[in-house]
Amino acid sequence: MSTAGSLRAKRAAGRTGQYVALLAYLVFLAFPLLWLVSTAFKPPKELGSIDPTWLPKTWTLENFRVAFDSQPLLHAALNSLIVAVSAAVITVTIAIPAAYAMVRYKSKVSTAGTGWILLSQMFPFVLIIIPLFLVLKNLHLINSIGGLIIVYVVWNLPFSLWMLQGYVKAVPISLEEAAAMDGASRFRTLVSVVFPLLTPGLVATLMFSFVTAWNEFFFALVLLKSPENQTMSVILTRFLGAEGVADLGPLAAASVIAMIPSLLFFALLQRRLVSGMLAGAVKG
Repeated sequence: MSTAGSLRAKRAAGRTGQYVALLAYLVFLAFPLLWLVSTAFKPPKELGSIDPTWLPKTWTLENFRVAFDSQPLLHAALNSLIVAVSAAVITVTIAIPAAYAMVRYKSKVSTAGTGWILLSQMFPFVLIIIPLFLVLKNLHLINSIGGLIIVYVVWNLPFSLWMLQGYVKAVPISLEEAAAMDGASRFRTLVSVVFPLLTPGLVATLMFSFVTAWNEFFFALVLLKSPENQTMSVILTRFLGAEGVADLGPLAAASVIAMIPSLLFFALLQRRLVSGMLAGAVKG
């Protein structure tokens, strides 16, 4: 075999190996989701079988009916939606000018801010929950949707700043200088030149903040006590019995319902999200 033929064979084998690895990874990611959906549509008899099947032998919506009848899923989903959307919008609104200032205006403050970003990611939830609870109690924000939104904004802000800094660095400063030479003010330059170029990064940050707030459980469990204020992640724990035995069918049905908003949000922003990630990874 010639050298060129040998190289083509190696490249083909390499591509095949990459596709096999990618397929295996996709199956690994998709299996829990598919199993959850399958469980949600199985009747109690199949859920208790010692010989489980991949797909329901008899499809049923009974688990969804029981889930809606036993717990206020729609109200909890509305609470989660309010918290997630509010936290995401506020986080991005604060992070945009802050990330721009940290990149364009180098100072001790920006250096300290970068250190705070890295340091804040090292603290586990359990370590900060007691002082956080005391602070919110003094502010009368315990058992409050508004208090939970503030917590999520503060918790998401460091990573959001870190993400956006990469996108701000990717914007050539020469564009701002050219706009200034044309007589544009600083505000006009930011609104008309810089921010439109940051759109992929904003979408990626918005998606991250929304999904984090929607799926978060620990803070919501500790800070929200009234059933009417609890979010979807907390409501799901009510399908567990006193001894930790799960009501598997309704729990799976409720979990499927809880996934829908995140999947829809991701589907709407998928193209901009992927382009934003690639831009930040390559240019940031």
